Amino acid sequence: MNYRTSLRIGTREISLESPTYFIADIAANHDGDLGRAKDLIWRAKEAGADCAKFQHFLADKIVSKVGFEGPAGQVSHQAKWSKSVTEVYDQYHTRREWTQELVEACRQADIDFMTTPYDAEAIEMFRDIVPAFKVGSGDITHHGAIEQMARTGRPVLLACGAAAMPEVEEAVALVLKHNDALCLMQCNTNYTGSAENFRYVNLRVLQTFAARWPGLVLGFSDHTSGHSAVLGAVALGARVVEKHFTDDTAREGPDHAFALDPVTWRTMVDATRELEAALGDGVKRVEANEMETVVIQRRALRLRNALPAGTVLSEDHLEALRPCPEGAIPPSAISSVLGKRLTTAKDAGKELLWSDIEPRS
Repeated sequence: MNYRTSLRIGTREISLESPTYFIADIAANHDGDLGRAKDLIWRAKEAGADCAKFQHFLADKIVSKVGFEGPAGQVSHQAKWSKSVTEVYDQYHTRREWTQELVEACRQADIDFMTTPYDAEAIEMFRDIVPAFKVGSGDITHHGAIEQMARTGRPVLLACGAAAMPEVEEAVALVLKHNDALCLMQCNTNYTGSAENFRYVNLRVLQTFAARWPGLVLGFSDHTSGHSAVLGAVALGARVVEKHFTDDTAREGPDHAFALDPVTWRTMVDATRELEAALGDGVKRVEANEMETVVIQRRALRLRNALPAGTVLSEDHLEALRPCPEGAIPPSAISSVLGKRLTTAKDAGKELLWSDIEPRS
């Protein structure tokens, strides 16, 4: 089966040949403040992001208060939260009445506006507003929501953290049943910021995805520190990258600690652009910027002593020394030279040219 090898988000064409599309996931880092949310949009743009993404959920539509009650209910990164899960989700959700102002701020900043919707009402609310939908990893088995997003016809960015391959295959099939504009994003959903998390990012899954769905647009949603994982993902074919974004990683809040700030975000984007330039097209050749060094670093067959025309060449007459001007005979071709006669007199030290010896038979 042939899969769609490119998709469009806003004005950007996303494909293996395109520059990486960067999504700054502002998520909860607005801390419940509209002014902060709009400021982070501008800061993300200045740092090189192509998209400012939010998350739209309502506490009672995404988490069960009963399910998270008691100490056993809050584990992993949530164990550090000073409030209950329900309270945190309620405090940090993106208010839906902000939508018009957030969209306008993104328009003015010339950055795409996107969201991850976590309920049916949010999907319907944003279907004609966003250029694409992001499916969070936690909803990979929420098939109804996946299908609802796919049916809108908007491109779907499907994150698959904490999922086994059969679950990914089911979700991909659901999207493709309705919509071929799909970006499949490798992800590891551990938000603790531990350096140990690099052992679990498993970037080679991108190669597995490329083999399973040849040509499909791939992406990477990352929560590790620094840029190593992002650069590795881009080298392996990811062309959509999502990371959390904040102005201060020391702020109190659920997502600040593992986010990038404007300085580190810009460093990531700049490093990625360097990597993209370095990847090239895969054709091995003497590159345009090597035309001078190929001369000065390679050796040519040169005459140890001055020789008259008609001399039958032997190894004693020759040595291999730099440089090797265009037309000079390289030492790899010495077997084609030995036993041939010089057609012209040559001075000591001069490079041997193909035009200096009898024509090759």
